[in-house]
Amino acid sequence: MTQTPTSGHPEQQGAARAQITIPAKHPMVTVLGSGDSLLTAIEKAFPHTDIHVRGNQVTAVGEEAEVALLQRLFDEILLVLRTGQPMTEDAVERTLAMLRKSDDGEAGGHSSPSEVLTQNILSSRGRTIRPKTLNQKKYVDAIDKNTIVFGIGPAGTGKTYLAMAKAVQALQSKQVNRIILTRPAVEAGERLGFLPGTLFDKIDPYLRPLYDALHDMLDPDSIPRLMAAGTIEVAPLAYMRGRSQPVWMTVLTPEGWRPIGDLQVGDLVIGSNGEPTPVLGVYPQGEKDIYRVSAQDGSWTLCCGEHLWTVRTASDKRRGKPWRVMETQEMIGNLRAAHARRYELPLLTAPVEFPERPVPMDAYALGLLLGDGCLTGSTTPGFSTADPELAEALEAALPGVRVRQKNGPDYTLNRVRKPGDVITLENPVTRVLRGLDLLGSRSHSKFVPEDYLYNTPAVRLALLQGLLDSDGGPVTQSDRTCRIQYTTTSTILADDVVALVQSLGGVAYRRRRAAEGRAPGLAGGREVHHRHDAFTLDIRLPEGMEPFRLARKRETYHAAGGGGRPMRFIDDIQPAGREEAVCIQVAAEDSLYVTQDYLLTHNTLNEAFIILDEAQNTNPEQMKMFLTRLGFNSKIVVTGDVTQVDLPGGTKSGLRQVQGILEGVEDIHFSQLTSKDVVRHHLVGRIVEAYEAHDGQQGQQGQQQVQRQNGKK
Repeated sequence: MTQTPTSGHPEQQGAARAQITIPAKHPMVTVLGSGDSLLTAIEKAFPHTDIHVRGNQVTAVGEEAEVALLQRLFDEILLVLRTGQPMTEDAVERTLAMLRKSDDGEAGGHSSPSEVLTQNILSSRGRTIRPKTLNQKKYVDAIDKNTIVFGIGPAGTGKTYLAMAKAVQALQSKQVNRIILTRPAVEAGERLGFLPGTLFDKIDPYLRPLYDALHDMLDPDSIPRLMAAGTIEVAPLAYMRGRSQPVWMTVLTPEGWRPIGDLQVGDLVIGSNGEPTPVLGVYPQGEKDIYRVSAQDGSWTLCCGEHLWTVRTASDKRRGKPWRVMETQEMIGNLRAAHARRYELPLLTAPVEFPERPVPMDAYALGLLLGDGCLTGSTTPGFSTADPELAEALEAALPGVRVRQKNGPDYTLNRVRKPGDVITLENPVTRVLRGLDLLGSRSHSKFVPEDYLYNTPAVRLALLQGLLDSDGGPVTQSDRTCRIQYTTTSTILADDVVALVQSLGGVAYRRRRAAEGRAPGLAGGREVHHRHDAFTLDIRLPEGMEPFRLARKRETYHAAGGGGRPMRFIDDIQPAGREEAVCIQVAAEDSLYVTQDYLLTHNTLNEAFIILDEAQNTNPEQMKMFLTRLGFNSKIVVTGDVTQVDLPGGTKSGLRQVQGILEGVEDIHFSQLTSKDVVRHHLVGRIVEAYEAHDGQQGQQGQQQVQRQNGKK
């Protein structure tokens, strides 16, 4: 290609001349277009430049800057054609627009028009989706580089369409496990009641653009299957946020159980690692349809149909796949695989770390007394065991007390008298039991005091060991791991032991043996009838956690290979009416928190690509709720046009406000698109420009009017 000054006609004096040679491997029809359509578009764009074509030579004569620009245009056209992608009139116009923008000092990084037009995002059904302007490329690149991206610009600039293409690309490449597409259902505050038809009929028109875009990018036959599986979710913003529990359902905190509705931002709850994690957000949900989710060990909790659960199947485990996140309603009717339960729930990865509390008696000693102690208060405290080892351990754990054998397996706990003591001094064990409100309790009314139930893991384990050494034991089975079994006639104590086991990361299965109709036992050759129902617990503790201190039980347990891995599966999901509900977000890395019966659940979106469309019609509270729902390994793209806010008068737009709040925050990017980036019909861009000019003129006139009024004052 050459460019030289030329002379001839007066108007050509001082003009520049360039000769562009088209390589033979590019037929001229691909460069100039069918029927010279591309050449016509180029000539229209350069009205003051003479352009002639002869063979594979293109000659241009005109102003130096225009001729140089024309040369660059052909360079870019050839670079695009070299990739095998055809040129269109629209592509020529956009290439030229990008080159002129670059000349005006508005270049988008180091990207050339050919790089923009050949950047393929997604190919589907014979068509390729790619950016068409420099700003669109910068927007797409920002989605790759940042976790949260805001695409702000007028209608027709491809904000949502490109974001959805990136979402489908991320799903197909397994960067995320699900896509969530959402938008405000109705511009004026999401009030749907006045619309006719079912709920689907009401919200469908507002979500239809998202469905249409999906059909452009995926096989239409696969979309219902992906949506039924929860891989793709399309929902109004009000419904997307509703992953909640009834306000009275309890959540575990470092101080014990609290109703979820009482929590506030900054409060601490317990995460899956047993450690406290702060609450980042609390979002009231109003009345919701509620479901009771039950596990096979008898534990249960309540939540809404959209509430999220981390689960895995036997197939996931065999193939080494990670845990998946599913909604409650996705699992209904699909809880069995053949005869086995399908969805396994995670357990605590470490015992719950409650703050240390002072206790008046050694925890192991209290466990022994709750198991085999006589705490009625009518006599000196007693203890009954056929294992002298336990009597010795009890005496060692109770300073100032002597465990004296009375007869056979019965022992009394006597105070060790010191010189000068008076006879009326209270037995130290009696004094402690009175302080714990255990004095006077019998076998069917014993319980674990709260200061022991919510104490350090060491205290809780020692208490459990005392209970198991006295009233529990290993149960061996042929070719199977060893079960730990515990029996009590106190329903409260049975609940407390289950809580102890669950707080340590284990599971306990409960069964009840009715006293009525049960064959009597024998004691000293005489029949002893059962007066109270018995509760038997089958317990499994995490690997490495020792359930017994008594030598004979510990040896039997380990000889059988230990207790096996504790597991918990979802057993049943049933409707449970409607309740006032609330959802929370926590700071834990896996987003899990402990709810009733030490079940682990969450409502944050991990490994998801989430798009909020029409975001100018969210209020500030909705925008904050949406952004704080971000989970780990997820991306969020927020799109909107701040010039088309349809919120009720006086309501601020969350999209307008958020830029001032989050601008400059690391890993958050704001991409601005303009009328130059409109990729619909060319008239759309002109319409947008005309409105922008009109709005600017109106603003200028308003400013002048204010200045005149101020001048009169």
